[in-house]
Amino acid sequence: MPEGATYAGAGVDIGAGDLAVEKMKGLVAGIGGFGARFPLDMTRFTHPVLVSSTDGVGTKLVVAQTTGRYDTVGIDLVAMCVDDLVCLGAEPLFMLDYIATGKVDPDQMAMVVSGVHEGCRLAGCALIGGETAEHPGVMAPDDLDIAGFAVGAVEQGHELGPERVVSGDVIIGLPSPGLRSNGYTLARHVLLERAGRNLSEAAWSGAGHSLADELLRPSVIYAPAVLAVLSALDGGLHACAHITGGGIVGNLPRVLPDGLGAELDRSAWVEPRIFEEIQRLGSVEEAEMDRVFNRGVGMALVVAAASADTALGVLAARDLASTVIGTVVGTHGGVAIR
Repeated sequence: MPEGATYAGAGVDIGAGDLAVEKMKGLVAGIGGFGARFPLDMTRFTHPVLVSSTDGVGTKLVVAQTTGRYDTVGIDLVAMCVDDLVCLGAEPLFMLDYIATGKVDPDQMAMVVSGVHEGCRLAGCALIGGETAEHPGVMAPDDLDIAGFAVGAVEQGHELGPERVVSGDVIIGLPSPGLRSNGYTLARHVLLERAGRNLSEAAWSGAGHSLADELLRPSVIYAPAVLAVLSALDGGLHACAHITGGGIVGNLPRVLPDGLGAELDRSAWVEPRIFEEIQRLGSVEEAEMDRVFNRGVGMALVVAAASADTALGVLAARDLASTVIGTVVGTHGGVAIR
């Protein structure tokens, strides 16, 4: 008689999964249960509106996989989710993650989740649960994908959005030192395929860090700083745009009402060197760069002109050297960068 079939023989190692869970204990509040619980403090809200978001980190994971460095992509995952929540004025409350792989490597899983845990610490929210799934036959053994799910709350009637924005508002850009988690397919195509760069090389001539260091630079988590501005301005913060896929030109219009546009001054902020390298090595047109990358602005706040100095002061106190990068205008729709 042939030997009996087993789950491990089919490709799923329950023992490795159990070990991965064991390594995650202490990082995830609700690990081991069928569902995660979160007590909503109703003394802080009269009529809370729950806001949810889900996202991943895209092909930045290819760089992590190539280098075997998974310690920062969890931070990116948190940033992509909670910085969407705060665009509505919501305070991030809790987060869950989902990791799919071809073969569970307990150390790799623990490294990813430790990054998620650190991201949640930076964001001021709780990591209350998640799921790890092994998919042999569907994914290669070293393939990995991650997704995150975050929930926040805002008091009803206090939501940020286009309905608050008026002509004459100023736009403050919060700095992003790198790509965050967007545009990596183009970045990898230009830097690694077309230019033949090696991840272990200097990021550019004279750089003191490697290209891998640059491409795995963790995303800034803006949510706590935005919430501090929201509190300090007492109604002066009107809208908030998370600059992710689509760049400034694709995301800022999402918080502008019909009939209003934005004029931005490119010289008002510092663009990180990595964008210059991608543009130069790939002969990428300016318009294409603008609609793929953040160009150095990871979050844009739309504030009343009279509140701009206060907002800049709050951001500076949180080590975010932000600048006024433009204004809301009524002469056109869309975003013009000059």
